[in-house]
Amino acid sequence: MISITNETIDTNVVLEAVQDHRAGAVVLFLGTTRSITGDRKTDSLDYECYESMAIKKLEELESIGRQRWDVIGVNIVHRLGHLLPGEASVAVAVSSPHRAAAFKCGQWLIDTLKEDVPIWKKENWSDGTKDWVHPGLED
Repeated sequence: MISITNETIDTNVVLEAVQDHRAGAVVLFLGTTRSITGDRKTDSLDYECYESMAIKKLEELESIGRQRWDVIGVNIVHRLGHLLPGEASVAVAVSSPHRAAAFKCGQWLIDTLKEDVPIWKKENWSDGTKDWVHPGLED
């Protein structure tokens, strides 16, 4: 399941989408807005995307993840808009019969998403400056 939203990410909904009686493992990753990046204070982040292209790429990643690992459920939700420190920008949930596959698939999904999906992040710094961050260049 793939979605892009302007609303707060509800982790209960994300997890419910991958629950299955066959799953012995459910892994949830949340990417959250941090208040300090390096030695700079972040006031907020702004996320934008070309939605149809981003969804298509996220669907491709889900398909590849399902082919590579024995997973039952995959749910990726990315938030757009203005986010304050502490708010989640992305959630990746994976269920699998065993934990190793869930962890590996989940990590691959978030790492590859950050590099390949056309979602752009603007850092709004406390000194009033702003920088667009290139995907895949930050952790």
